[in-house]
Amino acid sequence: MALHLTGPVIVGDDDVRDEAWVVEGRLTFEPPEVAARHEVDGFVLPGLVDVHCHVGLDSGGAVDPDLALKQALVDRDAGTLLIRDAGSPTDTRFLDGVTTAPRLIRAGRFIARPMRYLRHYAREIDVADLPTAMAEEARKGDGWVKIIADWIDREVGDLTPLWPADVLAEGVAAAHEAGARVTAHTFATETMDALLDAGIDCIEHGTGMTADHMDEAARRGIPVVPTLLQVANFEGYAAQGEARFPAYAARMRPMHERRFAHALALHEAGVPLLVGTDAGGTIGHGALPAEAALMAAAGIPDAEVVAMASWRAREFLGAPGLEEGAPADLVVYSEDPREGIAALCTPRHVVLRGALV
Repeated sequence: MALHLTGPVIVGDDDVRDEAWVVEGRLTFEPPEVAARHEVDGFVLPGLVDVHCHVGLDSGGAVDPDLALKQALVDRDAGTLLIRDAGSPTDTRFLDGVTTAPRLIRAGRFIARPMRYLRHYAREIDVADLPTAMAEEARKGDGWVKIIADWIDREVGDLTPLWPADVLAEGVAAAHEAGARVTAHTFATETMDALLDAGIDCIEHGTGMTADHMDEAARRGIPVVPTLLQVANFEGYAAQGEARFPAYAARMRPMHERRFAHALALHEAGVPLLVGTDAGGTIGHGALPAEAALMAAAGIPDAEVVAMASWRAREFLGAPGLEEGAPADLVVYSEDPREGIAALCTPRHVVLRGALV
């Protein structure tokens, strides 16, 4: 049976179609010759994209396959049909064969140094091994490598970079040589120059970026994923660490206080923004609508946030959107999310691989 999407069908920034159809799992804008069809009315968007999500991870590290699948299905039911898994200690390749699960683009396991990140999360290596490790993770993932670029140094009592600039540059070059792009967790200002100089492809959090860093990222078209749900926790992190690490607390609090102004500044500087929840660990899955709402609360227009969370993210990741003959991964809403971001919280229909789920 074909699905008749009565529209509007929002393909892109300036491309809205009146209607479309789903036939044998594929999208078409040509009326098919079929005897049976199911009418699906509402505002149609490409399946949402969470570009910073950790399927297979919880607060203790790796999870079993059943829980990893459950996490992915929670994301799916919220309208997230494509996930760039930004590092996971669990091998989630089994999800490729689960037709009810959202599509996954993996970054392998994120890379850190011993005692310089959360326990049981990352692949922990010595500094000199970074280029080799990044090349290896490039071959394990789906075109992405994730590194931890800064974290609290307990001897210093504050955030510091994990990698010398020259080694970082060698690591990014090794990942690029292996055919992968590189994204990096970074909170600190001190890390940004080395990341930009190394040729980083994407920036996670980016809370320490200065106006100059924003201008350079905008010039190069390097996306930033603001992860406002995560940055909302910075006040709690500061309170937890204040007794032992007052300098760390003094850094984290201002970043928390200016989180909305910072996200808006990135947008106004022309930095491409993408939407990512940082789900896994301490943040629950299915939170993409909540993350999008926070970006809108920062002052970014609703229509821009919708684009960031759907067709623009798909284009950046090299994944199809609502194109003729593309796999039918889409979400239908009763109201237009471009005119009210809250509509993302209540999808009317989710269609994945052409199936109404």
